[in-house]
Amino acid sequence: MPSSTFEFDQSILVEEIRKREVRLVFLQLPEGLKTYGPKLASIIEETGATAIISADPCYGACDLASVEAERVGADLIVHYGHSSMTSNTTLPTLYLEVKAKASVKRAVREAIPLLETWRKIGLVTTVQHVHKLDGVRAMLTEVGKIVKIGDAEKLKYAGQVIGCDYSNAKAVSRYVDAFLFIGGGKFHPIGVVLATGKPTVVADPFEKRAFKMETETSKLLRKRWASIREAKSAEEIGILVGLKPGQKRISEALKMKKLVEDTGKKAILLAIREITPEALMQFPTISAFINTTCPRLSLDDAGRFHSPLLTPKEALVTLGKMQWEELCKEGWFEN
Repeated sequence: MPSSTFEFDQSILVEEIRKREVRLVFLQLPEGLKTYGPKLASIIEETGATAIISADPCYGACDLASVEAERVGADLIVHYGHSSMTSNTTLPTLYLEVKAKASVKRAVREAIPLLETWRKIGLVTTVQHVHKLDGVRAMLTEVGKIVKIGDAEKLKYAGQVIGCDYSNAKAVSRYVDAFLFIGGGKFHPIGVVLATGKPTVVADPFEKRAFKMETETSKLLRKRWASIREAKSAEEIGILVGLKPGQKRISEALKMKKLVEDTGKKAILLAIREITPEALMQFPTISAFINTTCPRLSLDDAGRFHSPLLTPKEALVTLGKMQWEELCKEGWFEN
């Protein structure tokens, strides 16, 4: 492999290809792992199968390239980097998780002083670090913290969060004073704050540092309120229907359409696979959009878009069906 940052399970990969007598494998990896694609393709081809690597973006377990795999005649999709999520495909799919090798100890030690004012701590992370949670719990317990790791049984692992599911955090939210998120980036910890309303500290094992999310969250909330207010003046609203296997929420889109029309506004359903500013700019009469697909686009990438791109719950505030204070209390996510 190009580096030793992550641990790939190659034995299951080889075993499954041979057992299934696969001829053509469609290999899909998220952006941070694509550099490992050529080596994995070589391992696949050592079994006698042919490998095709998807060079398109991949944003999560929900973003399964089933249509593309079928088009090239693949027998099997191998999706690395996420725990299994969707079975909405006719093509056999093998989800293979990837474990981060980076030690979390230094980042957690950096986080402990930031958690000083709180005694009861909830632990959350992404699938790459779930195997580290027991060790982190021990470190926090040693300094007198009471640690809770939620298991709402909606995701594969206790303490795991994904971009659209924070049920494990919400399961223990009432019992904790704050959360500690183990992992890189700011999107998931912001999601924890938006889902629970609790202070969140990040321990980043890759950068070996810790920081609070307070400032980032305040900035995001101001931006989300501005988008909601701007969307109130829209007379024509586009409702995005995702075409990716894990993002098809047609019933949610139809519900939003009715709510929009009940307020006297015009609702336009738009089926879309890749949501980009360029794609939405093709509809100049639509001055706001409701995103029923991946919430990351609304919460993390909103600055790229020229018109408000609301989550369904934000749309309820715009349409007068929910108060901003209710949204902040209940959280941005359904689970």
